[in-house]
Amino acid sequence: MNDTLVTLVGNAATGVEFRETATGGMARFRFAVTPRRWDREKQLWADGHTSFYTVWAWRTLALNLSGSVSVGEPLVVHGRLKVREEEREGQRRTFVDIEAVAVGHDLTRGTSAFRRVMRGEPALTARVGSADRADGPDDPDGPDGPGGAGGPDASGGSRGGAERSGSRKSTGRQKVAPELVSAP
Repeated sequence: MNDTLVTLVGNAATGVEFRETATGGMARFRFAVTPRRWDREKQLWADGHTSFYTVWAWRTLALNLSGSVSVGEPLVVHGRLKVREEEREGQRRTFVDIEAVAVGHDLTRGTSAFRRVMRGEPALTARVGSADRADGPDDPDGPDGPGGAGGPDASGGSRGGAERSGSRKSTGRQKVAPELVSAP
């Protein structure tokens, strides 16, 4: 398949709209990308023309986006570029969409705390014929292993004197409020 894969760095221009569909979740949001250039004459950074894209996500990525992204947050979006033209009110309009493969916060402009979610419906995310080994009871770094979030600190206790919030596992399809986590 000859897809055009792109990686964009910008900001979420709208909130994430999430909907359940027959094949799983679907999410979309508008994404703004503004190039910045150094103007040597004025000795200032100058913003270029802002481009807007509609980012589409499906299944697990859609669900995780709805609980993780808010308006204005800096993001990195990687996915398939789709350009479509439509006739509206007698005018031909061009729309540029990104079918997201991966989305993450831009860590050059802030910090983020990752939380692994439990799969609410394995049938939506499991591949045919694959065993669900990751994060299982035999995985030493899974939820109950030394690096997992379900260990002794899951109740919100302290590790090395630093309070750890947000280390509880999410179950089902909950939207988790953003939290600040202090590093040990």
